[in-house]
Formats: sequence, structure tokens, C-alpha cells
Amino acid sequence: MPIRIPDNLPAARILEEENIFYMPEHRAFHQDIRPLRILVLNLMPTKVVTETQLLRLLGNTPLQLEVDLLCTASYQPKNTPEEHLLAFYDTFGQVRDQRYDGLVITGAPVEQMPFEEVAYWDELKEVMEWSRDHVHSTLHICWAAQAGLYHHYGVPKHDLPAKLSGVYLHTRPAGHDPLFRGFDPEFYAPHSRYTEVRREDILAVPALSLLSESPEAGVYLVTAAGGRQVFITGHSEYDPGTLRQEYERDLARGLAPAIPKHYFPDDDPAREPIVRWRAHATLLFANWVNQVYQNTPYRLEDLEPVQTGPAGGGSTSSS
Repeated sequence: MPIRIPDNLPAARILEEENIFYMPEHRAFHQDIRPLRILVLNLMPTKVVTETQLLRLLGNTPLQLEVDLLCTASYQPKNTPEEHLLAFYDTFGQVRDQRYDGLVITGAPVEQMPFEEVAYWDELKEVMEWSRDHVHSTLHICWAAQAGLYHHYGVPKHDLPAKLSGVYLHTRPAGHDPLFRGFDPEFYAPHSRYTEVRREDILAVPALSLLSESPEAGVYLVTAAGGRQVFITGHSEYDPGTLRQEYERDLARGLAPAIPKHYFPDDDPAREPIVRWRAHATLLFANWVNQVYQNTPYRLEDLEPVQTGPAGGGSTSSS
């Protein structure tokens, strides 16, 4: 929540330079307040785990949020009970006439497939197109970040020589982007993926802003349309034991996975992981929610469409 301060208070200029939330008295007096509407498109196979991770972070602000859960209609998840989906999830056809302040699209374990071969690709494209004029800000996570960058801006994904798994050091931007309020110059975030988007492909698209990278993990956070589209290639929402569970799962499958980097003390899987990213995750999601709160229109019917494409206009993905 922003602090409310008198109009023209000298401290306002300093607070603005330091990227501190504040609201002048005049704006606070005229501001209409309502709960923020957030939609979560959960593409992960273990939906209960993922929804818990995301709701934990979304709920860590004093703002009131109304959260709706969305699953695909074109693909039936195998690892979530049908009764859970029927009780708590909608499909796109049930929400397409609604508008939301924020949309979160999760990752999915399909990154080694061409986008067009994913069973629900057409449905996901429809949701992403719909989000341009029905959602104020969309947060894309891991594979969804690759899918969104590809669909909206034609950015390709590339195979990695081996799975990228671990907790990696990242840098924050030099400026004052609202998503990085309160961040230290360096922070950690988990990654778990077989593919990547590359720096040179991002920089080739004028509509995209590359805000954070990792020397080892590469591109981390990209924005577009003044922050109305956010693309995060990692998994800041992961629980402390998630990378270990994935490592043990891959071992059981006979995949001979590498030990997640910078995760176990002395790279010893018998020891408890070192948790370095929880403060970053909490702050990142809180900043996103607060940024949505600051900028979303009171009447969602007044949303302006997001312009996409290499120069900010028109989708570039193949159908």
C-alpha cells in the first residue's frame, strides 16, 4: 500500500527518486477503491501445489484480491482430481466475457515441444490475445514467458545442452522500475528448464525491455507495454523443496540429472537446501500487485488494449 502524504511535500521528490510508493492527498481523496480481480491460468500438472505457491505470494499484501482459477478445456490434466477442477476451476469459455486487473499464466512441462505441438496451444493463444484488452497486466512464468514472447513478439526459444536447474544470482536494473522497488543490486531466483530465450533476440525487439539477467541462467525478467506484460523465465514461486523433488523425480525416472546448482550445501543432496530466494519472490509479487493497483482503471471496461508485435503493434506468431 502507498503512504498518503500532503500535496507538494518536499519529501515527495526524494521518495519518487528512491522508488517509494506514495500518494498525494488530492489523488487519495478522489480515488475509488475496490478489490483487485486476479485470474490464474494454471498449466502445471500438480495444480494444488502450484495454486498454493502462487496464492501464498499473491496474498502477502494488504490489498484485497479476488482470485479466480482457470484450467484448459482442450487438455485434461492427469495429476489433479477432476472433482478439484470442477469445484474450483473455470475454463476460458466461462470467463471470456469478464475483465481482470491481473492475469498470471504459469509454466508447464512442455518446453521441449514446438509451441504448435502443445495440445492446448490454440487455447492458450486465444487467452493471450484476449488478455490484451481484458486484463490490465499479465505475469507470464517460465514456459509461459517463452510462449508469450513468441506469440506476441516472435521471440524464439532455444534448446539448452542440458537442463538448467538451480538457484542463480541475478542483477536488478540500474533505473527505478517499479517491479524492483526495495531490491538489492543482486538477488537469487530458481530456474528449472530445458530451453531459453536469448538476450540478442530480446534486444532485437524495440517493444521489449530486458530488466534482469543472470550470468549463468541468462535472461530473467522482460517487460513490455509499460509493464502491462511481464515475462519471468524462472520460478520465484517455488517452495524450498521443489527443486529437490524434481531432482529426485528425475533420478527415479533414470534420467541421470545434474545436481541443482547453488542449492544444496557443498552440492550434497543429503543436506537441506539453502533457501536464498524467498524474500525476492515475496517482494516481486508484492511489487507487481501494487503496480497493478496503482495503474489499473477503476472501471475495467475502460481498459486500453495492449499493442504487441516487434514494434508494439500486431501479433507475430504463426497460427
